Amino acid sequence: MVRKLTAADLPAARELSDAANWNQTTADWARVLQLEPEGCFAVEEDGRIVATATAVCYGSSLAWVGMVLTHPESRRKGHARRVMEAALSWLDDRGVKASRLDATDMGLPLYEQLGYVVECGAERWRAELPASQPAAPTGEPDYALDLRATGTDRSRLLAALAPEGCFGSARGYVMRRPGRLARYIGPCIAEDPAEAASLLCLALAGDAGHVFWDLLPGNEPAAALAKSLGFAPVRHLKRMVRGQAPPEQHNLIYALSGFETG
Repeated sequence: MVRKLTAADLPAARELSDAANWNQTTADWARVLQLEPEGCFAVEEDGRIVATATAVCYGSSLAWVGMVLTHPESRRKGHARRVMEAALSWLDDRGVKASRLDATDMGLPLYEQLGYVVECGAERWRAELPASQPAAPTGEPDYALDLRATGTDRSRLLAALAPEGCFGSARGYVMRRPGRLARYIGPCIAEDPAEAASLLCLALAGDAGHVFWDLLPGNEPAAALAKSLGFAPVRHLKRMVRGQAPPEQHNLIYALSGFETG
C-alpha cells in the first residue's frame, strides 16, 4: 500500500538509499521530511518500506520531486509508478503549477509516461582532495540572488541547509554538508565565475577525502571550474519538468543543492 512517510520510517528509508549506493544520510532524509511532511510517500509491502518518493514545494509555482527509490528485490512490481502517482496527485490537489526532478536512465521512461520532458543535463562530479586548512563557515545564503537564479523561493530549504555550513559574500554563497560516501558541496549561487571560485575554494578546504559536486553542464564556467579543481564527472542525469516551471538562470547556478531538492 502507498502511505505517507513518517519519522519512524527514517531507518528504513536510509536502508533504501544505502542499497542504491546513494550519498544521502539520515539527516538528509529527515530534512526533506521536515520540509514537506505531507509530500513524502512510501510503499509498504509485507510490513516493510520498499519504495519512496518525496516532493518539496517552493511556493505554488514549483515542487522538486526526489528520493524516488525502490528496493532492488521489489522492482518490476509497479511500486515506483504508484508512489510517484501519489506524489503528483498530492501536488495537483495542492495547486502546484509544475515540478522538476533529476532522472537516471532507469527512471526516465516512467517519468516520460507521467508527463515529464527533458530540459537539460545534470551531472555529479567527484574528486579526492588532499587535506587543507579548513575555513570556518561565515555568512548566510543570499535569498534574493537564489530567487533570481532558480526562479523560485527556496528560503525554507536554504535555511534548513545553512547550519551544516554556509559561506556567503556580497555576490553569492555556497554550502557544504557531510555525506555517506563523500562530503557534498552545494548549493552554490554566484554572480560570476570568479566569485564562485572564491566561495568554492573556501567550502572545499578541510579533511582529505572524496567530495561530490552536482552541477548543470550547460553552465560551462561551472564545469570548467570543477575540472580545474580536480573534479571529473561520474554520473549523468537528465533534468526533467512537468508543467510550466519558472525559468532558471543556469549561468548563476554553480552547484546544485542535491538531486533530491534541486
